Amino acid sequence: MKEILKGITIFGDSLIFYRLMIIDHKTFDLHGKMVFEKAIIKAPFSKPNPMPDEACFLYVRKGLGVTYSENDFSEISENECILMKCGSYLNKMLSDRSDGIYEAIAVHFYPETLQQVYQGDLPEFLKNSSGKLPDKPAAKIENDDLFQKFFDGIFFYFSNPELVNEELVILKLKELLLLLENTKESDKLHHILSALFSQKSYSFRSIVQAHLFEALSIQELAAISGQSLSGFKRKFAEVFEKSPAKYIREQRLKKAAELLTARDGRSISDIAYECAFSDVASFSNCFKKQFKQTPSQYRDGIMG
Repeated sequence: MKEILKGITIFGDSLIFYRLMIIDHKTFDLHGKMVFEKAIIKAPFSKPNPMPDEACFLYVRKGLGVTYSENDFSEISENECILMKCGSYLNKMLSDRSDGIYEAIAVHFYPETLQQVYQGDLPEFLKNSSGKLPDKPAAKIENDDLFQKFFDGIFFYFSNPELVNEELVILKLKELLLLLENTKESDKLHHILSALFSQKSYSFRSIVQAHLFEALSIQELAAISGQSLSGFKRKFAEVFEKSPAKYIREQRLKKAAELLTARDGRSISDIAYECAFSDVASFSNCFKKQFKQTPSQYRDGIMG
C-alpha cells in the first residue's frame, strides 16, 4: 500500500477527466436520492468527498482505497468495508492489479431518506441518545460472510437492473443497516451509527496537524478541510503565519532531523518516506537547504 501511495495526487473535479477515468457507473435511487452506487474506475484516481448531510458505507471489491477524514485516515484493501459518518473526506482509489482496476459499491445514507424508509420511526441504533460524538468519523468493518453475501446480491442486481424497484431498494437498505447493527464490531459501530448525521467540528489547526506527515498535496489538504484551495491558503496564512508549502516543509524536515538522531536502524529512505517526501533525492535537497548538510552528514555528525 505505501509504495502505491507514492506520487499519487489529486486531479480535481474536472468533469472531462472524471469521465475518462470512469469505466462503468450505475446507481439505484430512492425518492430522488442516490442510495446504491457501483463504480469501476481506472486507478489511480483521487477525489474530494464532502458529506455534510449524508453518511456512506463503502465496500471495495477490487483494488485498494485510502479514505482521509479531518483527523484520520483508513486504508481499505480488497474485500474490506468502511462506514463514514457525515463529514469531509478525500478518497484515493488505487490498484495493485495488472489491469489497474478499482471497483467498489457505495451505499449512501440521507436523514430524510431514512425517515421516509422507516416512516418517521427510526430504530434506536440510529438515534444519538447520548449526545456524544465519536472521536473517529469512520470505522473499518470486517467483511464476514453476511456482508459478502449481501454485496454479492447487490452486484447481481446491478447486473440485472430490470429486477430492481423501490421496494427492493428499501429492503436492501434496511438489510444493510441491520447487518451493521448486529456485526461483531457493533460496539464500535453503534457509536458511529447513532451519530451518522451529527458532524463533529474540528479546528483548522487540528486538521492540518493530523495530516502533516502524509503524502498529501496542498489541494488535497484543502479538500479534507472542506475549503477551496484559495480559501485554504488564506486560512493557513492566518493560523500559521506562513504559506502552507513553507510550514509543512519545515515541520517535515524538523521531524526528519529528529528521526536521524534516533538509534533505531531506520534508513534515510525510510525516514524520507515517513516524513512524506516523494523520494530520497528531493528529501536530501530540501534537507541540505535547511540544515546546510546532507541527511547522511547530519546523522554522522550527531552519531559521531
